[in-house]
Amino acid sequence: MQCALVATVFTWLLTALGAATVFFFRSVHRGVLDTMLGFTGGVMVAASFWSLLAPSIAMAELQYPSMPWMPAAVGFLCGALFVFAIDKLLPHLHINFQIQEQEGIKTPLHRTTLLVLAITMHNIPEGLAVGVLFGAAAQGIGGATYSAAIALAIGIGLQNFPEGMAVSIPLRRQGLSRSASFFYGQLSAIVEPIAGVLGALAVMQIQALLPYALAFAAGAMMFVVVEEVIPETQRDRYTDVSVLGFIGGFLVMMILDVAFA
Repeated sequence: MQCALVATVFTWLLTALGAATVFFFRSVHRGVLDTMLGFTGGVMVAASFWSLLAPSIAMAELQYPSMPWMPAAVGFLCGALFVFAIDKLLPHLHINFQIQEQEGIKTPLHRTTLLVLAITMHNIPEGLAVGVLFGAAAQGIGGATYSAAIALAIGIGLQNFPEGMAVSIPLRRQGLSRSASFFYGQLSAIVEPIAGVLGALAVMQIQALLPYALAFAAGAMMFVVVEEVIPETQRDRYTDVSVLGFIGGFLVMMILDVAFA
């Protein structure tokens, strides 16, 4: 559990580091922002398979030899439905969307709060994924190793840097002070250590949950990518470079996972 805490604090700190760029830049070119968001999506998709679904299936082959696909399928669906429910209930506003396009229960909350809530929702499955994988590695279950968990934490951390930047700089453009923009930018990832510790604790206490929990985190991340990240990158004329960013993120996460295997 301590490893999960350290790893998710690391991912949170990289978000804070990205948010700190607001002290040096007031704005960022929209093409750069879309490319960074694409990179985030690529990392999350690659991590969903190599770091989460593949170990889930490997574990299930031992627990359910006749149906090794079942825990991964059930967990994946439940993870997607979990974020779907949050998406419908939690008031939030995606980065490149107008205030009238806010989702979830309608509230008079300020645009800043809605933006932070959107990224916070995004970060819950990321923290959960890191925590669950460290918890699985701590149990010594085949298919999950500390090396793979470290690779996942590095990959999530790398995509958290542009994520923090993508929150703080738009807030600065809206008139917030640099300090306030930084505060809200890093605040969006504070949920990652909480989700990471809870995920690690759960799978360490109930070993049978491991394949389901890994797939749950994968399903949650995939829902975020398709429902949030990709649409945010397709609302301007920089769609091609955002796709290249996605490819780059996918390659980085794939290389990390294979290299650390």
